[in-house]
Amino acid sequence: MPTVAQIAALLEQLAPPRLAEEWDNVGLLVGNGNREVKKLMTCLTVTPVSAAEAVEAGADLVVSHHPIPFIATKRLTAESTSGRLLLELIAARVAVYSAHTAFDSSGEGINQRLAEGLGLHGIVPLTPHPEGQGTGRWGWLGEPIPLEELAGRLKRFLGIERLQMAGRPDQPVRTVAIGCGAADELLGAARENGCDAMVLGEARFHTCLEAEAAGVGLLLPGHFASERFAVERLAESIGGRFPEVEVWASRSERDPLRWG
Repeated sequence: MPTVAQIAALLEQLAPPRLAEEWDNVGLLVGNGNREVKKLMTCLTVTPVSAAEAVEAGADLVVSHHPIPFIATKRLTAESTSGRLLLELIAARVAVYSAHTAFDSSGEGINQRLAEGLGLHGIVPLTPHPEGQGTGRWGWLGEPIPLEELAGRLKRFLGIERLQMAGRPDQPVRTVAIGCGAADELLGAARENGCDAMVLGEARFHTCLEAEAAGVGLLLPGHFASERFAVERLAESIGGRFPEVEVWASRSERDPLRWG
């Protein structure tokens, strides 16, 4: 059986830590690198629900997109939610690896995969990273299509029924920018590259106003939906490399937001 360290090495190939933002917390965050891995679960976020699933299923390693702890931790107690989750995972000897913004920027990562899923050509980073690849993606469609048609394509790829849209439904779109999760700071780069539309996981109200004023159509499927699909793809990639390991994407993880 492979060890935690061996699987971590694969993850570092898929999403080199050098691509992570300076503020981020990536890599092996919890656990012993020498421990053998028989069961592995991927998830978007370590929550009480996904942590319980991992523990109950006997997972040896959890690969989460969002890190836990997210920021430097001076105290590890049950007084905080993250503290309770970490103590629960440590007690069950479950290791945790997170790639987060390294995976966002990677050529094998979330933004790249969504851009490919929408059928974009000539895909390149919105803001290139000096170490290679970079933040966000943008590319062009073979033929211009209405914004609402691009929205339908996005919904089908992500398996969702609705999303938020800013801009005219009939607005013609040829060039598209991608920023999964919370990445509305990339709107400026999308405008500089002349993009007609942009897909963001979520966006602030004033970002939507700015996009509308600039004539950039916005599609907002939600933070969870814009990233969750990649968790399932990552499970397939790891399972393909280590077929002896039981690998699955969390079956209990859900978007915390509901339509009322």
